[in-house]
Amino acid sequence: MTAIEADLRRGNFRIGDRVQLTDPKGRMHTITLEAGKEFHTHRGFIRHDDLIGAPDGSTLTNTVGIEYLAIRPLLADYVMSMPRGAAVVYPKDAGQIVMMGDIFPGAVVVEAGVGSGALSMSLLRAVGESGRVLSFERRTDFATIAQANARAFFGSDHPAWTVTVGDLVESLPAAVEPGTVDRVVLDMLAPWECLDAVGDALIPGGLLICYVATATQLSRVAEAMRDHGGFTEPHAWESMVRDWHLEGLAVRPVHRMHGHTGFLITTRRLAPGVTPPLRKRRPGRGYDADAAEEWTAEDLGERVPSDKRVRRTARSIGDGPRLP
Repeated sequence: MTAIEADLRRGNFRIGDRVQLTDPKGRMHTITLEAGKEFHTHRGFIRHDDLIGAPDGSTLTNTVGIEYLAIRPLLADYVMSMPRGAAVVYPKDAGQIVMMGDIFPGAVVVEAGVGSGALSMSLLRAVGESGRVLSFERRTDFATIAQANARAFFGSDHPAWTVTVGDLVESLPAAVEPGTVDRVVLDMLAPWECLDAVGDALIPGGLLICYVATATQLSRVAEAMRDHGGFTEPHAWESMVRDWHLEGLAVRPVHRMHGHTGFLITTRRLAPGVTPPLRKRRPGRGYDADAAEEWTAEDLGERVPSDKRVRRTARSIGDGPRLP
């Protein structure tokens, strides 16, 4: 957290502060305080002037008697409600990236792409003013939205952040010296296309973490990391978050949850000239882009029943059709 942000996160509400209003049904509204302005719903309104100068965590009543809780939004709240150009990295995944990616104060971190800036803000908080986050985004409109979102949250342009509009493979060599980047975070469609550029930029022992949406992407980037020869054996996982309903004795999981949002996969950069140790286990068949349509159940690690077993199962059904 920068010194400027620390001032914005403390003290009584001021003009320009973002405030999260929560009604008795748990519905949340985020407003930016302006002198003389009003926040309206179909059931009354609240005057901004009644909030300006009030302490964080206050309650106030609107013109028809409905009570609201007024509190500064957390970063997790902000990224879920801020303007979006592209889909955001959910807080549960951003937290995993910061922790499992070992993003530390003073680190030099490369990020691609930026999207709406949700992950960028978590990375900036982790590296602090002494670090650097170098973000690359192909689309100018996405970069503009991300910068505006971060500026609104931090109160000004973050001193550690540089946003470059362009392709990572083409732009990264001009932005950093070889072997000077501590961490790389790739949130893009085809991260396997960037492994050579990323490998040149990372320090020995540096970490690469990729965020991909589908199992097909996950398989392909894992095989590309192995084929590159300069990275350790990749590790992949996903996380799911399930909220709980807490009401008297009715303590149970909620009916809806944040299930699959994406897969995360990490690997470490080996020292120059070092090859990864041979794996002890028998490797499965790798990804072949030219033969992707010919994948079989065996390729995906499934146990395939024999024809004899299938015929026996069909016979045991009785009225079901018999196989030849």
